Amino acid sequence: IALDPGHLGGKWAKMEERWFQVGNTQPVQEGDLALKVARVLAPRLRELGAKVFFVRNSNEPITAKRPDDFRELARKILIKNGVPQPRNEVLDPNDPEKEQTIRWQSEILFYRYSEIRRRAALVNFKLHPDLVLCLHFNAEGWGDPNNPTLTDINHLHLLVNGSYLQQELEFDDERFEMIRRLLSRAYDEELPLADTIAAAMAHETQLPPYEYPTTNSTTKVGTSGYVIARNLLATRLYRCPVVYCEPYVMNSKDAFARIQADDYEGTRNVNGLERKSIFREYANGVADGLVEYYSKARGL
Repeated sequence: IALDPGHLGGKWAKMEERWFQVGNTQPVQEGDLALKVARVLAPRLRELGAKVFFVRNSNEPITAKRPDDFRELARKILIKNGVPQPRNEVLDPNDPEKEQTIRWQSEILFYRYSEIRRRAALVNFKLHPDLVLCLHFNAEGWGDPNNPTLTDINHLHLLVNGSYLQQELEFDDERFEMIRRLLSRAYDEELPLADTIAAAMAHETQLPPYEYPTTNSTTKVGTSGYVIARNLLATRLYRCPVVYCEPYVMNSKDAFARIQADDYEGTRNVNGLERKSIFREYANGVADGLVEYYSKARGL
């Protein structure tokens, strides 16, 4: 099993727009949270007999490239997309036209495309796992990251690859990757795995399923009510079954309080309830789902 903690965290979290801070509290960085879950989950899976690899085990990128390596490509992409004289820098993070700057585009090419493709190369050509678990936390729009909006909304969903759009299939590489996934029959294992993990996580977290605001690029699949097919780069590129976990809304009042409580053994009173640490609850849900799936698959 390869554990792929989403994003990067650390000094890259603000660039990735996966960072927010409430007053003087500890900043919330998705990449750091996902890595913490992976480090809790790995020993549990090893105890059960799994061979566990980390796709990322630090807050540094896997790719050797950095944003400045993509400045020229970013400029060409912007010109091709109708921005004849793209600005170099993002002058204001709230600028609605920041996406038309070379800086913003080169950062996206670095942390999204280069990094994920490098992780795919590691998974496909070195690790060769039977399963990749992509570990993420979800969020609702939080507005200004220095003065974020906390919400009462909290939910859970898991993603598998699928639900390709017509315009996506106009790209040769996406058509090729889709057909390769179909021929590999990864989906035959991916969907029942995701369904079983989803049911275990729902039981552990007591969270309701997330309802996507748009059904254009997503399709509900399976029987649990928690699994959604979507064409994400990671789920498409990894040449094996991939289950992509998205529990907890980081900026929900409940999840935020639990994230601030950090990791701990046993239970503590958080928000008036005795709770496990959010990281152990996440890891337990995933591990319980894997135990249930593989026990059934082996007829144990």
